[in-house]
Amino acid sequence: MMKGVTATFLRYLEEQNISAEDFFNWDKKELQGRLEKVNPDFLDSYRREEAMFSARKELDNLERHNIRCFCYGDDDYPWRLEDIPDAPLTLYCLGEADLNMAHPVGIVGTRRCTGYGVDFTRKFTAELGGYFPDLGVISGLAFGIDAAAHTAALENGLTTVAVVAHGLNTIYPAAHRDLAKRIIKEGGAIVSEYPFGTTPYRGRFLERNRIVAALSDAVVVMESEIKGGAMSTANTAFGYNREVFALPGRVSDPISAGCNHLISRNKAHLLSGAADIIEQTGWQPLGLNIQPGMRSLFPELQGDAKRIYDMLRFSHEPESLDNIHHTLRIPMPELMGLLGELEFDGVVVKLPGNRYEVGS
Repeated sequence: MMKGVTATFLRYLEEQNISAEDFFNWDKKELQGRLEKVNPDFLDSYRREEAMFSARKELDNLERHNIRCFCYGDDDYPWRLEDIPDAPLTLYCLGEADLNMAHPVGIVGTRRCTGYGVDFTRKFTAELGGYFPDLGVISGLAFGIDAAAHTAALENGLTTVAVVAHGLNTIYPAAHRDLAKRIIKEGGAIVSEYPFGTTPYRGRFLERNRIVAALSDAVVVMESEIKGGAMSTANTAFGYNREVFALPGRVSDPISAGCNHLISRNKAHLLSGAADIIEQTGWQPLGLNIQPGMRSLFPELQGDAKRIYDMLRFSHEPESLDNIHHTLRIPMPELMGLLGELEFDGVVVKLPGNRYEVGS
């Protein structure tokens, strides 16, 4: 509750063998003698007394609303946050989700998403969740890709955690209150570093992005302009040595410009499906022994077979046989033979009406 206190300051206190109790009970002169690097005004007794008063009020709010509080340095503080330089001092949590989950993936993207981004988010979450039933989806409860990620997780029975930029007495945007209630009801959580009653503003959304990044082992950007919150999350995750992935899009599409930029600058792996996550993280799904570099979740494709697969993979809806033929200019007999082989291998699925989509 003291403005200006950071994780770096708490580490400094620890180095000087000063406990939190000592800090609030010693007089200013004694603290000055031990904390030479600290501005003396910061140690004034009235500031410390005011902080204690605010903390007592906050504890009452937490108890009244059944909110958990994880404090930096405590045994139950999420371990993925401990070593980041700008770790939140407190993390308030509404809901029962385990923030130390084994397989957390951050899924972020623009509010102005397209059907391509939403559909891929849905399919990707279902695919990865099929390999990891304990998968946790971390996002920011915003419109667009964030909401699609939380919803996809819930639809597949997965845990999802929403990191928000305000106190837990409210939900922003208000349109997502029902989604937030469902997240909590189904074993997820809403988390924030901000005390009760803190209102959202622009800077706080950027601050909360680092928590999305830090709580995740891998961060996926589904769609993003060249500037935006998702790019902030990706760059922060890269700085935290997390695995970063981006869904490629058309070079002419501004909604995919950020993703394509991350891939071209080698800040993100190109994302095509669950296999990419497994290959880079080394996670072992359902007891399978997948060695690094083995893309064993779908066969390597070449030539026209790869062209067919790529067309179906990036399509918003199943494609008809005629449309595949006219788009790719593959002779019909050869096309039907390739589709038959891909269907046999489980790479594509044939639907009624001679339509095709990528297999799950």
